[in-house]
Amino acid sequence: MANTYRPALFVSAAALLGLLTACGDGGDSASAPRTLPGTAAPATTDGTTAASPAEPTATAATPSPAGSTPGKPGKSARCHTSELEATLGRNDPGAGQENFPVILTNTSSRTCTLHGYPGAAFVDASGRQLGPDPQRTPGTPATVKLAPGQNAWSGITFSNPEISGARTANPDALLVTPPDERDPLKVSWSAGEVPVSGNESTVSITAFDRGPGT
Repeated sequence: MANTYRPALFVSAAALLGLLTACGDGGDSASAPRTLPGTAAPATTDGTTAASPAEPTATAATPSPAGSTPGKPGKSARCHTSELEATLGRNDPGAGQENFPVILTNTSSRTCTLHGYPGAAFVDASGRQLGPDPQRTPGTPATVKLAPGQNAWSGITFSNPEISGARTANPDALLVTPPDERDPLKVSWSAGEVPVSGNESTVSITAFDRGPGT
């Protein structure tokens, strides 16, 4: 009777082996980062610092890469809103474009990382968003590791409204949400009108790159 079951067991094991070997892993290859011409480069700040986090209205940002899970000893985890300070750099205009670097500085006592695009939104004094969310410029974000005191930057770019003819608004602040975070940092905006609708009113934003303090 024992010999009767041996072939059936062998067939089942072979079938199971076939199923296992049929599976495979895939991988994605990342292209080199691209730079948007005319995008703001890191600049010394104009002294405008972040206020207390406001209600989140900015867009969500690109998820952090695998291996950057918060709370694992000995590994860099992503930077949280409470560990960062946001400042607005000086405008670097060119070819009818206005280019502002938004700089995030690690104010914590640990090393953390930023990976991806920030959420961003111009708001008025009541916190109402002005215009649509900025569009992300194409590219492959790099992970930026920030030791305490170091910083990274992202560029906000738009056409000069006086040239483009876009309808404008004068924001009270810019909300900046770090990648994978929900709470934004509120940065006072004193750089004048921004396009909110109409012809050539698109505002663009770049992924985070290494700042002058890294």
